[in-house]
Amino acid sequence: MTHNVYLSLGSNLGNREENLEKAMQLLEKRAGKIISRSAFYHTLPWGFESENGFVNNCIALETELQPQTLLEQTKEIEIEVGRTAKSNGSYADRVIDIDILLYDDERIDLPDLKIPHPLMHLRDFVLLPLREIAPDLQHPVFVKTIDELTKLLEK
Repeated sequence: MTHNVYLSLGSNLGNREENLEKAMQLLEKRAGKIISRSAFYHTLPWGFESENGFVNNCIALETELQPQTLLEQTKEIEIEVGRTAKSNGSYADRVIDIDILLYDDERIDLPDLKIPHPLMHLRDFVLLPLREIAPDLQHPVFVKTIDELTKLLEK
């Protein structure tokens, strides 16, 4: 069975665009087919101070992987692209970050996996690229489209 998934990617160390491209290539090899991808967005760090700006984008992915398996693949891809550690309660510079935003209309609340991503509606670096590829996609908890959530954040 094929599932529709939306992922957010970000990088603020090294060749940021190249890091995102490599991550997307690995996602296509190991996780599924990218059916849409946003442009790259240059953004400021969120939740921490850094001199290194981010490049972010979002992708729509068709996958047959179950959510936990998809999470494992994203973690392996992060390591392969050059990430050394995942944030534990505090944010830091990173070569690559891949977050699962939405997985079909599912709601998952596990210690290591929360879908929909619990902070996505607060982050313009997520909502702007996601709106580019899926403005009419409805958030399963807030029951608002990505376009509506983006407009609320812009106020």
